Amino acid sequence: MKKKIWLVVLVMTTFTAQALVRMPHVFSDHMVLQREQEIPVWGWADRRERVQVSFQGKTYTTRADQEGKWRLNLAPSAAGGPFILEVKGSQNHITYQDVLVGDVWMLGGQSNMEWPLKNTNHGEDSIAVADFPMIRLFEVGRNMSLTPISDVPEANWSICTPESVANFSAIGYYFGKQLHLEKGIPVGLLDINWGGTVSEAWTSHEALRSHPDFSERVANFQSGPVEGFDPEEKRPNLWPTSLFYGMLEPIIPFGIKGALWYQGESNAPRAYQYREIFPLMIQDWRKHWGQGDFPFIWVQLANFKAAKELPGESDWAELREAQSMTLSLPHTGQAVIIEKGEANDIHPRDKWTVANRLYLAAAKVAYGQEVVFSGPVYKAMKTEGNTLRVSFDHVGSGLWINDRYGYVKGFAVAGTDRQFHWVKGTQDGNDILLDVSSIANPVAIRYGWADNPDDVNVYNKEGLPLEPFRTDDWQGITYGKK
Repeated sequence: MKKKIWLVVLVMTTFTAQALVRMPHVFSDHMVLQREQEIPVWGWADRRERVQVSFQGKTYTTRADQEGKWRLNLAPSAAGGPFILEVKGSQNHITYQDVLVGDVWMLGGQSNMEWPLKNTNHGEDSIAVADFPMIRLFEVGRNMSLTPISDVPEANWSICTPESVANFSAIGYYFGKQLHLEKGIPVGLLDINWGGTVSEAWTSHEALRSHPDFSERVANFQSGPVEGFDPEEKRPNLWPTSLFYGMLEPIIPFGIKGALWYQGESNAPRAYQYREIFPLMIQDWRKHWGQGDFPFIWVQLANFKAAKELPGESDWAELREAQSMTLSLPHTGQAVIIEKGEANDIHPRDKWTVANRLYLAAAKVAYGQEVVFSGPVYKAMKTEGNTLRVSFDHVGSGLWINDRYGYVKGFAVAGTDRQFHWVKGTQDGNDILLDVSSIANPVAIRYGWADNPDDVNVYNKEGLPLEPFRTDDWQGITYGKK
């Protein structure tokens, strides 16, 4: 008898729980909703239940589908707040307080994006004054899944204070602070990252099945257990799709202005492959979000590891090249930090400069401002006797050599034998002249082509560095690696 009573109670309790209107954790008090575009709101309820959402004096109504899912879009709103968002079902009433409308940026990648403010240069000083009630923080906890899940592990939006920001992404905080102060609007930061991860972990089954290097590996993920996949393995967060489904997809389609990305270190041994799978990931995100080609801006890898005396090959240089090639996608930008790394630490502590360069790129790509957002970028070379003249785009107000004597460093030239040698360079207005008198048949230039090119010193006068480049297309050391 007792057993039967327990079963009846269980069934009734389950039914009641299903009938309650529920919302994903990305909706909570203190959240920021994206301004000036339709605002997606979604959740769960009993099958065919009527759901009512009220915001800024307007009421919207929909019904849950046969699976209990519901979604509607609120009308676009200007920046402002605080507001109240109410969600009603037949069994319960959810009220979200202190809701702001502003710009929401997603922060993605691996450990350098994850790196907390407290562990950076002048971090404690920054924390002490980080009292910004109009900046809001949301951090997705680490979670893995090879199949879609409906929600992220429990998390809530918090107001930016010295206590809440200390362990938050330093790059995200500095970016958000600059955006808030310059635009005067609320800013929401969605922190979704995990150290040591590869880009394919952040990409969906559907997208990876279209790539020959991953199609077979992910083909059976949704049909049953995957041989060798064990959550207790040392690095299960490297599995393709595991973080897309475990951390990213559950917050889609929460409205965003754009995405900031700092990742690539773990993909460097397969840099040629990154030429394809990095843009594949960006396009995959845009497709799932369904809000068009939203701005996507990333950090090019910093210099790292011991500097080498002679020019040579580098997987990190090839990864940087793959990142630059991805600028062919619309509404993308890149922050070059080739001189801000540390030889002995993969986590450079100067995150303010990184965030500032990301902000400059965002000012151009996302906000359409006429700003100098990039350092010089290779344009062309021309032979003039024993000299190669190298010209650039994005010189801003002029080329600048960061050296007290004006010596140009970091350039190597090869002849038809494909052997690179350091060459002397001098500035000529906005061009660089390279002395190639000692090189027979010079045909190729490389600049900053190393894991740690610690001698690069070409900038524009706005202080943004020349992007590392090569003029040759000779097969690199990561070609064909999977």
